[in-house]
Amino acid sequence: MTTLKGARERTVRTGGIDLCVAELGDAQQPTVVLVHGYPDSKEVWSEMAPRLAERFHVVLYDVRGHGRSTAPRPLRGGFTLAKLTDDFLAVVDAVSPDRPVHLVGHDWGSVQSWEFVTVGRTEGRIASFTTISGPSLDHFGHWINDRLKRPTPRRVAQLLGQGAKSWYVGMLHTPALPELAWRGPLGKRWPKLLERAEGIPAGDYPTSSLPQDAAHGAWLYRDNVRPRLTHPARTRSRTRRCS
Repeated sequence: MTTLKGARERTVRTGGIDLCVAELGDAQQPTVVLVHGYPDSKEVWSEMAPRLAERFHVVLYDVRGHGRSTAPRPLRGGFTLAKLTDDFLAVVDAVSPDRPVHLVGHDWGSVQSWEFVTVGRTEGRIASFTTISGPSLDHFGHWINDRLKRPTPRRVAQLLGQGAKSWYVGMLHTPALPELAWRGPLGKRWPKLLERAEGIPAGDYPTSSLPQDAAHGAWLYRDNVRPRLTHPARTRSRTRRCS
């Protein structure tokens, strides 16, 4: 398993979970918190974090059940957006107790970060939010419901197109299948698949924890997607800037 070169590491405990937190850069500078997606760990930021650390206090953490953070027991119900928000607040309270942080989320890191910026208990803790490839589940739920209520040909085509792109979500809801796949052939072949599909060299990343990270991370989908898409809330960002 790799670690971020030059990073200062600490453990933040919250709700029975030990979160592995890494910091780079001058702690007196504005703090940027980077939240990784699925099926990643904080090492996915290993190229970007040192560059940001030239100007910022950079904080990364392994989401519960990923990397060197511990997993909830039982897994079911342990990855809800409310509990992920608890984790984020625990990290922020530890690394930047007196100043709001700049939040950057990728993929599922962005999905959960949308929750962070729209719930009242984080008010005053987030200075800005940058989202990369991850929607608000509430917003997505409203998008789907609006098209189901007024199903014009164009809207039906949009739903079918999105469904085709999101085929894997159904697979991740299938009991035991993702766990078996990631701990078996898919986990072993994933680095080569990334190299072929996206030109990412098969080197230090993904880390050796990938099969376990991906198996645990399936519960991000199981605990959150169906409830939020069927009963989406009306939310509003509480940050100064979103991009």
